[in-house]
Amino acid sequence: MGSTFYSSLTKKYVMSLAGLFLMTFLFVHLAINLLLLFDDSRGLFNQVAHFMGTNPFIQTFQWVLFGGFIIHMIFGVILQIQNWMARPKRYKKKAVSEDNYFSKFMIHTGIVIGIFLVIHLTDFFLKKIGGTVPEIHHGNLAGMEDMGILVFEKFKMIGYVIFYVVALVILGFHLDHAFQSAFQSLGLNHKKYTPVIKWLSHFVAIVLAVGYISIPVCIYFFK
Repeated sequence: MGSTFYSSLTKKYVMSLAGLFLMTFLFVHLAINLLLLFDDSRGLFNQVAHFMGTNPFIQTFQWVLFGGFIIHMIFGVILQIQNWMARPKRYKKKAVSEDNYFSKFMIHTGIVIGIFLVIHLTDFFLKKIGGTVPEIHHGNLAGMEDMGILVFEKFKMIGYVIFYVVALVILGFHLDHAFQSAFQSLGLNHKKYTPVIKWLSHFVAIVLAVGYISIPVCIYFFK
């Protein structure tokens, strides 16, 4: 019993740390993608994308990032299965972390996000490593891959835009609960600070969801 408890607790620690790490990446990724809204030539975005794609440290770090995604997803599934198996023995009184309505659907939103991630990687990352991204043939960016054109082509398709927006709304709900849950799992649960963490989780979820959604919407309607 004790070993099972500590094993579950360890998984929660690791999953929480991996989740917070992934949120940091989401902010960096958002900042880079927003460049497309402020530079119609796509030059600045392509320069940053080229740097990210050729810098040895970043290229190595991306595999750490993928590892973080995989660990977060695997531990999330394992913990959810353990919760389902333990459900008949649970007390009727709900834990504080379950006060959030969307906490009941973390595994479901996680699955949707996982599917979205596979599609997203197929559309962009795999095309890049497969060498199928068109090159720029003019100006000081000649010879660089035009990653920006891939984004514009996708976000000019209304079906893809709708899918992207729905997926990002779901991501927002997932992050809203995940952020505060991560701090609670790490033991940072205090009556004085918990309300601040909950407010911050709402803020982070809204900023990330709205920020990412603004990109396809603006490109489709205004670019």
